[in-house]
Amino acid sequence: MPRVVLGVAGGIAAYKAVELLRQLTETGHDVTVVPTDAALAFVGAPTWAALSGKPVSASTWDRVHEVPHVRIGQEADLVVVAPATANLLAKAAHGLADDLLTNTLLTARCPVVMAPAMHTEMWEHPATRANVATLRSRGVLVVEPAVGRLTGKDSGKGRLPEPEELAHLVRQVLARGSADLDLAGRRVVVSSGGTREHLDPVRYLGNRSSGRQGHALARAAVARGAEVVLVSSSGLPDPAGVKVLKVTSAQEMHDAVLAEARSADAVVMAAAVADYRPAERLAVKRKKTDTLDVEFVQNPDILAALVAARGQGQIVVGFAAETGDDHATVIEHGRAKLARKGCDLLVVNEVGESGHPTGFEGTHNAATVLGADGSTTDVPLVTKDALADVVWDLVAARL
Repeated sequence: MPRVVLGVAGGIAAYKAVELLRQLTETGHDVTVVPTDAALAFVGAPTWAALSGKPVSASTWDRVHEVPHVRIGQEADLVVVAPATANLLAKAAHGLADDLLTNTLLTARCPVVMAPAMHTEMWEHPATRANVATLRSRGVLVVEPAVGRLTGKDSGKGRLPEPEELAHLVRQVLARGSADLDLAGRRVVVSSGGTREHLDPVRYLGNRSSGRQGHALARAAVARGAEVVLVSSSGLPDPAGVKVLKVTSAQEMHDAVLAEARSADAVVMAAAVADYRPAERLAVKRKKTDTLDVEFVQNPDILAALVAARGQGQIVVGFAAETGDDHATVIEHGRAKLARKGCDLLVVNEVGESGHPTGFEGTHNAATVLGADGSTTDVPLVTKDALADVVWDLVAARL
């Protein structure tokens, strides 16, 4: 059973950490909650103790014979601090140890994840930015805060990511079993979901892509230390620590991905992009009695455009959802597409009707990753999170 320390600093977002605790305990994690005194002013010790099943204290003087200020950090498989306030980040960056949480951070030799939450002005202050840079340079995974409603009427960057997504990130870091942030300092762009090409205000041409694989790729990149931009048409929740740009059509995705790719080290096109769109989008709903006579035009080829525009050293990854036919197998179609597109890696997976174990809509996938260098990496049926890590392993080796 993975041993997780949940540190809670004194911010209003401490109430969200209660749900994070529940998410972790219900998925089989042994969680020790270590709040600060200020955190206990927001959520009391009985709540943390009841949900974790363990006594809770912020003091180094409780149960001294057990040496908690050393043992808790030494025995942990992962430490996550949520919320991490500006004050807590400053203490951690400068090695201060005046309570149980900061002592725990100094003794931990496992992966450490910090999820900051504070007002935008505090997050953007040069002191906070310097402290974050210091922590990241020491191998701490500091998750970018979300954008949204803050305390009172204020909105902006500084919101704690949603607990379900933070729990997902914690599980991904634990699954890797390593504190090695091999994508630290890298900026990556991922696309997800299926695009929609509207025929009229009601109907559209689309596909069955859920966006799960693209979201898994974004989460996995965050867990490995990357700065991540996700261009998505999916309705899935935003992954923790990711900048999300919402799009609908292939043209919108083309414009957003190409713009973000200019400063990216790697781009992964996991979205299922429509090849065609109606030449004309009607302003009113097409009636059932109308003759269905629709002219289509070709959408821009985003993957080919990325390859044509990529900078030196940039890695471009494509996805190919294929079915075999009388002319070629799934892999043969994939090899032809790799040669045609010119990308560095192509993730080829077989798809089928609803209920097919791989590809669209499901939680698992199987794939063959073809490399422009002639390499072939077969991935058996695994979770989409696990496939995402295989893809980033291959990308990291090429960066």
